[in-house]
Amino acid sequence: MIRKLNPAKLLLSKWTAVKPIDKNKHFLISKIIRPDDPNAPLELFEIEAVYSKKSHQIHWRELQDETKWRQGWISD
Repeated sequence: MIRKLNPAKLLLSKWTAVKPIDKNKHFLISKIIRPDDPNAPLELFEIEAVYSKKSHQIHWRELQDETKWRQGWISD
């Protein structure tokens, strides 16, 4: 199932990785990576692990995959 997301509203949203990434499970969208062309759509964001503070870039569409990401901080 594809979740509908608005990339303009993702900043500071909370996410849980279905499978932990380097022992990190909870993440926060910490930064918008603005394209060089101001008319281009937003696509890349910086996602930061809450525990380790490590961050990496992610394409917002990856967050639509419910087999990888769940919105909010969920503990199973």
